[in-house]
Amino acid sequence: MKNLIIAASLLIGVSAFSQAKLDPAKLNYFSADASPMDASYFPIQVTSSKSDAPKVKVVYSRPQKKNRVVFGNLIKYGEIWRFGANENSEIKFYTPVVISGKEIPAGTYSIFAIPFEKEWTIVFNSEIDKWGAYFYDKSKDVVRFNVPVEKTSSPIEYFSVTFVQTKSGADLYAGWDNSQVKFPIEFK
Repeated sequence: MKNLIIAASLLIGVSAFSQAKLDPAKLNYFSADASPMDASYFPIQVTSSKSDAPKVKVVYSRPQKKNRVVFGNLIKYGEIWRFGANENSEIKFYTPVVISGKEIPAGTYSIFAIPFEKEWTIVFNSEIDKWGAYFYDKSKDVVRFNVPVEKTSSPIEYFSVTFVQTKSGADLYAGWDNSQVKFPIEFK
């Protein structure tokens, strides 16, 4: 009987503890990251049918312009950049693809850019789950290719990535400040 009373007391104590409400301020809800994480899919899933299954996904953080000159100033020309903010941006191909004449196996890759005024070098690297470009290892590059820079008609406040469908796949667009780049992705 004594053991039953002790067990019941413990059960009530654990139950009361699990019901306790935590102060939201102690949970740090109010310190949102200035560069929120986002994801872009192609195609955008509208149904659950197999034909709508994603073929490519980009997960990235969206830094803000905040009245700054971004390229050539905040992001230095000729230096490796994480293609966003915070953790390395990642691109996942659900099927093999061809980009700039180069076949890339299905898989997840870090995506970097080396911006210049008139063109960027886009880099897919096999090391994922890293912070920034601090630990970038060129020997882990899977593919590199160059894309021209287009000037935008108005500034883009948040770094953004989107897809536009084409006959053979999709064009990936990335834009921020007064610059954007695109590259075609052909699905195998």
